[in-house]
Amino acid sequence: MADVTITIDGIQATVPEGSTILEAGDSVGIHIPRLCYHPRLSIEGACRVCVVQVEGARNLTASCCFPAADGMVVHTRTPEVLRIRRDIVELLLDNHPMDCNTCERNGNCELQRLSYALGVRDRLFEGERKHYDRDITSPSVMRDPEKCILCGRCVRVCGEVQEVAALGQVHRGFGTIVMPAYDSPFMETVCVACGQCINVCPTAAFLEHGNSDDLMAALEDPNRIVISQMAPSVRAAVGEGFGQPPGKAWEGQCFSAMRAMGFDHVFDTQFGADLTIMEEGAEFVHKLKTNAPLPNITSCCPTWVKYAEQFHPDLLPLLSSAKSPMSMQGAIAKSFYAEKLGVDPQSIFSVAVMCCTCKKLEAQREELYVDGVPAVDAVLATREFVWLMKHMGIDFLNLPAEEPDHPLGASSGAGAIFGTTGGVTEAALRTAYWMLFDEDLAADALEFSECRGLKGVKEATVDFKGTPVRIAIANGLANANRLLDRVRAGEPFHWIEIMGCPGGCIGGGGQPYAGANAVPLDENLLRLRSQALYDLDVERPLRCSHHNPDIQKLYAEYLGEPMSERSHHLLHTHYHPRVPFGVRPQEAQV
Repeated sequence: MADVTITIDGIQATVPEGSTILEAGDSVGIHIPRLCYHPRLSIEGACRVCVVQVEGARNLTASCCFPAADGMVVHTRTPEVLRIRRDIVELLLDNHPMDCNTCERNGNCELQRLSYALGVRDRLFEGERKHYDRDITSPSVMRDPEKCILCGRCVRVCGEVQEVAALGQVHRGFGTIVMPAYDSPFMETVCVACGQCINVCPTAAFLEHGNSDDLMAALEDPNRIVISQMAPSVRAAVGEGFGQPPGKAWEGQCFSAMRAMGFDHVFDTQFGADLTIMEEGAEFVHKLKTNAPLPNITSCCPTWVKYAEQFHPDLLPLLSSAKSPMSMQGAIAKSFYAEKLGVDPQSIFSVAVMCCTCKKLEAQREELYVDGVPAVDAVLATREFVWLMKHMGIDFLNLPAEEPDHPLGASSGAGAIFGTTGGVTEAALRTAYWMLFDEDLAADALEFSECRGLKGVKEATVDFKGTPVRIAIANGLANANRLLDRVRAGEPFHWIEIMGCPGGCIGGGGQPYAGANAVPLDENLLRLRSQALYDLDVERPLRCSHHNPDIQKLYAEYLGEPMSERSHHLLHTHYHPRVPFGVRPQEAQV
């Protein structure tokens, strides 16, 4: 493809043919304001904030969708351009709530930053405003249409990246609104609660459904034993909520912060990840040995599970019956640990700090309860965890690094990499090999490069002493769809890992908002978070789940062995087809 050279504000920019004016500006450090544009989504051209003047053109041009042409001369800072942009943002503000000081996105709102940069100092336009009720029916995602600026990012990420298409723009003109089909409550739609709409929304039209009040009430109750667990990917991103660059794991400070908050016992979901590998690995090995139907498809991502129940019900028998690390950890806390403490499981208030908004939905699934008791009582998104620390005046960045408590706190390096796409597979391969051959992989063979990276679908054939094991890994539900079409067509795989969010858990819908100079779902951001987890794996003295001493003790004292009757009762579940409200049964399978 040929290159084209254009002149922007007197600076020459050479870009590949087909690039837009906005991309050309970015290539030479000229930032053109934008709202509806997102580099991972299709071009919408809706907000017009990115308008520029092209010499020879009759009208101002939206730079996000106008292709650069050789010899083109562009001006981005003329008085007319700056005035028009300011007018557009003033019109957006006219139809926007005036509650910035109490808004969740205050201080990290793209519309707020843009208003400041464009010099909006007054609300010059006064007129009729839209009024809609908030939708708080979902335990995961809340929708506030009054704060929507109709940029369309949520619609595109839901339809293009996730292929769920739970959202759409309806009506026309002033009455246009983003909503689910038939304006159904979110809880009754095909929404899979991934929270990617929250990640890409420039305002606060989408938010996680908070559980902070539930935690605060439990901490104040002298009759409750409050315990915590923390997902691997939280430690790889939490520092960003305090202005730190991505790429560092803050796990020791997180455990210290939880103790400062008042938790009675501080555990780690990475223990649950090691436990998941023991059960899921044993299940996989059993299927290999008995020629049971394959592939074995992972089930630790609740977004993927709900998606499978709605859109791929025919493949549910292939899903692992093993619960997720969060639910396993919660189940063991309210059985084994409750017995160890000599307390009623219902006196334990179990809190999970998660990167994932769908974990809030998972905690309410009755299939995951322990003898009628929720395994997890409250789920905090990483963002909520950051807010709580600030609310309590905890100086997170200067906290000493501490270790989690035992016996549900130790973890291996395999448990750490669960938080990134391919990590579950890599961890499972390490333990499945041991289960098959009663010996460990060589130290220099523990890392499976085929599993790493952010490619949408990764494939490899792993040699297990002459037996080829074919694996596939997908992150993002659109990529999963393409992979599952191949499974239906009869293409043979032994193991498939699916994570609902781009990059896996590190890109979860509950992670910190992208900062002023960052882009939501930016691949470099995801890569840095991922590397923080791989660094933890290398630093761990034990790198395989079956080497975890707390795991060994749990099986010796309580569970017996993987896939035992007790472990199956506590650590495994079942899934069933779901037909959301408003969807005819024949449409539930795509």
